[in-house]
Amino acid sequence: MRAPATVLTRILGSAAGRQLHARARGNDPRPVTRTALVRSTSTSHTFARDELDAGEHRRALLGLAYELGLRLRTKGEVCRSLTLTIRYADGSTTTRSRALPEAGHHSPVLAAAARDLYANLGLQRARVTQIAIRAEQLAAADSAHHQLQLGDTDDKAHRLEVVTDAARSRFGTHVIKPAALAEHHQETGHGSLPGSLSARGWVS
Repeated sequence: MRAPATVLTRILGSAAGRQLHARARGNDPRPVTRTALVRSTSTSHTFARDELDAGEHRRALLGLAYELGLRLRTKGEVCRSLTLTIRYADGSTTTRSRALPEAGHHSPVLAAAARDLYANLGLQRARVTQIAIRAEQLAAADSAHHQLQLGDTDDKAHRLEVVTDAARSRFGTHVIKPAALAEHHQETGHGSLPGSLSARGWVS
């Protein structure tokens, strides 16, 4: 900028004129700060064949939500919104998103949001080939606030999640899972799972 500072201060005022004159010449005393990019992470399930059974769709959603929650907790991250994408046999897709009540990585919360997104689609005998969910607007877990709840139900659920995460970390991600997934695993003849039913519908 070739305009002298006196001209700029006369037009913009003393402070604004001097600041513009300095910025135009590359003089900026402000520290450089990095703004974290808004990131996302996703997981998907592809059916072995075109799947019409809504129960199978919901079971896939449950598994994906728990996988996504574990991934976020392992990385120390939370998400602020969730996106569901359904791919059909004809190659078309439907995508829906929703903001979570608060940023989090609690698997039951992610599963509930995914179920609601799916239910709101109102699918009737849809031939689904793939289901994917994506956690969006990720942030560090220690930067998120958690709304305090009356009663200890929420706290128990989080403590249980810590225990199951530790078991998966030591013995593998499939060593413990929601009972709904394990029971279906047995019913479809994919082998029995050792262990017994534990608290709040989990098996190991």
